[in-house]
This record gives sequence, C-alpha cells and structure tokens, in this order.
Amino acid sequence: MIQLLNIEKIYRTDTIETTALNNVNININKGEFVSIMGPSGCGKSSLLNIMGLLDAPTGGSITMDNQSVTSFSRKRLAAFRNLKLGFIFQSYHLINDLSVIDNVELPLLYRNGISGAERRKRALEALGKVGLSARTKHYPNQLSGGQRQRVAIARAIIGNPEILLADEPTGNLDSAMGDEVMNLMLHLNKTDGTTIVMVTHDEQMAKKTQRVIHFFDGQQVS
Repeated sequence: MIQLLNIEKIYRTDTIETTALNNVNININKGEFVSIMGPSGCGKSSLLNIMGLLDAPTGGSITMDNQSVTSFSRKRLAAFRNLKLGFIFQSYHLINDLSVIDNVELPLLYRNGISGAERRKRALEALGKVGLSARTKHYPNQLSGGQRQRVAIARAIIGNPEILLADEPTGNLDSAMGDEVMNLMLHLNKTDGTTIVMVTHDEQMAKKTQRVIHFFDGQQVS
C-alpha cells in the first residue's frame, strides 16, 4: 500500500542545512496498523508529512496503491490525497464556528459530484461509527477532548480513505480517553481494513499495533 524508497528530507536556510530523514526505506502493507516511535526531533513528523503527500522529499521515491506519486503534479497530488488519505491530528483542527456535522462534512466539499444531501448522509454515517450520532448539532467547545478527537476521526473517514495517518492522536488525552480513541482506530482497522500509520510517544499505544518502527536522528533503527 505504501512504499518509501531511499527517502531523504533536507531543510535548508541561507546558513544551515538540516537532515530530517536519511535513506529511509519502509513498506507498509494494505490493512496494516503501524506505529512510528522515536524521540522529539527524530523526523517522525517529517516522515508522516511525506507519507501524507503534504511535503515532498528531497530525494527518493514514493509509491502508494501501486502508483508512483513522486512525480505527480500538485493538482494531481491534491486529488489523490483527498481520495485516498485521511488525517488525524493531535490538536484536532476542528473549526469552532462550525457544528460537529458541518466539521465532518468538510472533506467532501472538495469532491465533485457529491450533493449536499449525500454529504449529510455520509457525515451521519461517519458520526455513527464513532458513537457521536447524538452530538451532530453541538460545537467543538461543547465537547470533551475525547469527543473532539472522535469528531476528527469521523471527518477523516467520511471519504472512505484507504489510508489513515495519525499524528499523536492520543497525545492531548488522558489515559481513559486515549484508550477510547485507540480502540476506535483498532476497530476501524479490523472491520474496515483501513491501513493506519500512527506517530506516537506512548509505548502502551504502540504495543497495540501490528508493528512498531523506531526512528532516531532521521533514520529507521528497527
């Protein structure tokens, strides 16, 4: 499903060159739930941004769903990302002025040919999957942290993505809410076959995934 080959990422300023990723080679199979661990500044977020096609590598190639996406145009990358990928962030990235259901509908606004009625139907289905059918008219500031993260997951899955990328999805939650969110992702992986890549500092959460990839100083060490 995801193949990274000889990936490098170098950030340059006028005076400084920083290597965030160095010769990274990773294969993630369809339906896997993989966690990525490592100390702060080791390149985990850079790796997830490259996997999510939000940033381009300095060198190397990316294959997703048997397509070489490295040479895609910006427009084609955006279309591929919207169709194939879903994103879950530590800080939720919900819009406070929009209701729960309007937040969840947002990704479908960028897809052609989907009516307002269809968007609403899919949003209700996604909220049902995360157990928030009774919170459709609430606003983010009326929800707990765990509920807001579940809204973010509903938004991530509304387009039926084949790949979910999660950046510290339990990092802002207490242990009970973190377990709740983690169990939801495990359920999505098991029942829907969604491929999930999760960056985390939490060893207990990582142990629940099928495979752990460790990073240190921009390189995969295990």
